[in-house]
Amino acid sequence: MAHRLQIRLLTWDVKDTLLRLRHPVGEEYASKARAHGLEVEALALGQAFGQAYRAQSHSFPNYGLSHGLTSRQWWLDVVLQTFHLAGIRDAQAVAPVAEQLYKDFSSPCTWQLLEGAEATLNGCRERGLRLAVVSNFDRRLEDILVGLGLRQHFDFVLTSEATGWPKPDPRIFHEALRLAHVEPALAAHIGDSYHRDYKGAQAVGMHSFLVVGPGPLDPAVKDSVPQEHMLPSLSHLLPALDRLEGLPPQL
Repeated sequence: MAHRLQIRLLTWDVKDTLLRLRHPVGEEYASKARAHGLEVEALALGQAFGQAYRAQSHSFPNYGLSHGLTSRQWWLDVVLQTFHLAGIRDAQAVAPVAEQLYKDFSSPCTWQLLEGAEATLNGCRERGLRLAVVSNFDRRLEDILVGLGLRQHFDFVLTSEATGWPKPDPRIFHEALRLAHVEPALAAHIGDSYHRDYKGAQAVGMHSFLVVGPGPLDPAVKDSVPQEHMLPSLSHLLPALDRLEGLPPQL
């Protein structure tokens, strides 16, 4: 009689998988700027942030650690560049805004759980699954998870800042497997990025699930990911695990 597959470890992305910002980045930036006497439209700041973040990530990947930066300085530079692109070129005026934003984005109050996150994590624990975080986040993540009441669910938390390996680098997935003493074929990863999460985990032999949400899906991704690997919401995870393991759905 063939042995059925039994997943033992689930690794989780965090941002836009378990948590999301309560308000769009542009609104957060505009609000803090206003409190410091600077008037900038939220839409302009949101667009500028996207440009600044992409440029900073390209020039100084993984928070610039290999260039001697700290993640804090990396983020302060992103904020300064965001306001510069939005038309505020007085770095001295923006500096206290940047400090406040860094502090605020460290606070659990700035974040909220995605629908179904708590129930899904509880359901995974009830099944005896081990859970861990594998995230391209910075050093603030542990405190955010504690503040939101999620840290207790995870055996360990790996961030790209702490390990030096941002997803999809296979080393961060291998480190998770090593810490959990689990073979790749008995582990699955859940995340919202096709490249970093879904393909990154598959490349080391793990199973993968892609959180796709309600919005339109990139046709290339839609054609590459089997339907049974897509999660329209986190509540779809446990039934998807049942299918993966060849079990009848648990009611």
